[in-house]
Formats: sequence, C-alpha cells, structure tokens
Amino acid sequence: MIRTEHLTKSYGPTRVLDDVSISLLEGKLTAIVGANGAGKSTLLSIISRLLDADAGTAHVDELDLATAKSEEVARRLAVLRQDTHMTSRLSVRELVSFGRFPHSGGRLTAEDDRIIAQSLDFFELGDLGDRHLDQLSGGQRQRAFVALALAQDTPYVLLDEPLNNLDMRHSVRMMRHLRGLVEQLNKSVVIVIHDLNFAAAHADHIVALKDGRIIEEGRPVDVMTAPILEKIYELPIDIHVIDGIPYAIYFR
Repeated sequence: MIRTEHLTKSYGPTRVLDDVSISLLEGKLTAIVGANGAGKSTLLSIISRLLDADAGTAHVDELDLATAKSEEVARRLAVLRQDTHMTSRLSVRELVSFGRFPHSGGRLTAEDDRIIAQSLDFFELGDLGDRHLDQLSGGQRQRAFVALALAQDTPYVLLDEPLNNLDMRHSVRMMRHLRGLVEQLNKSVVIVIHDLNFAAAHADHIVALKDGRIIEEGRPVDVMTAPILEKIYELPIDIHVIDGIPYAIYFR
C-alpha cells in the first residue's frame, strides 16, 4: 500500500500541500483530480520520490521513501512524469528497454527481452519496436512511454497526466490500457488527470484536492456530486448518471 502521513510542501510563502494523509488502494486505479495548482502533481512527485516533502512521511509497503535505497524504490514504483524528454532518435524498443535498468543494470537478459516484448505488445506497439520516437503519432509515443513504465515490472505504476496532448480516440485507448493494467496484470495504478469524466468512467477511487488539501475521496459515485465538484472547482456542475457512472456537464 502507498500511504502518506501529514505531507506538507511549500514553495516560498505558498503552501502547495497542506497536511495530506492518505492511503491508496492496492490493485485499483486511483485518479487524483483538482483544479490547476491544487497540488496533484506535487503529491504524486513526493510519492514517486522525485520531490522531497518539507514535513510528513510517505511509505510504499514497508519502505520509507525518505530513507529507502533508490534500487529498492525502483523495484516497487514505476513513474512517468508529465514532461517526458527523450531523444527522438531512440527506437521504441530502446526506450522501453530502459525500464529494465533497475533489474539488469543495462545488461539485458533473455528475461528482460521477454518483459520488454510483453510491454510492447500490451500497448499494441509490437510492430513499431524499430520505429524512432519522432516517427510516431502523439498517441503512439505516449503509449511507448507508459510501456517503459510497465517494463519496469513494479507492483505500483504512477502516471502524471497520461492523457496529456491526446485526442478523444487516443485518450479512450489509453484509459482502456490503464484499466487493463489493473484488471489483467493486477497493478496498482495512480494517475493525475484533469478530465473528470475519464476518471469517473475508469477509476475505482478518486482523490480530490483543492489548495493542497484533500477535499473528498472515495468511489466515483461518491465524489462526483454537484456540491462536491462545485466546492473543488468553484463552478456550477451538473451530474448525469449513465449506466451507473456519474458524468460531469460543465461547458455552459
């Protein structure tokens, strides 16, 4: 389980996380939502150990992320940041193979090759392994980066804005793949996401932040209510339930 206790983080006089304590469910897809500046990416970055907290603790299973060795953390957590920067002349297979570094140290074994191939196939990239990143569409490139995280073969996968710059078709495809990580591979997936309706349709658990604090958490049907969302976004939002899933209407 991933859990935090009293996490606090400030940038100068601005407190971006304020006493955040939470336990994230195993074997589920958790979506972290909230307006810009709510602290979503900061929370994920601290859990990912990409950023140090000013106060409080974060644990992954029995590991204290403040003191655990990097190799131990890398075998538990696979992390994809929002700002992915890789040379465009890498092939898709070369990119995904970086996910095996915590296990192989750069010397790929037959087992590493098997997991790389599985990761490519899972994201429907098997026939694109030799393509360079600059030869891919935006949706293909995003799937390649998530395949890199999958190849790390960790129980927890943390993704910051995996739908960033994707159109509707590719967003749907990505969310189906992330749902598959949970249902087919028994991964625990945590995503930061702006689109409430994708969160409602695919997540098991939603954590809603505002001004660095957790406003509400629970099942989509419990969090996606008009009063809660208006409190978070300061915007009137209508909720329509279709096939048991609440969808937010907020365009007018």
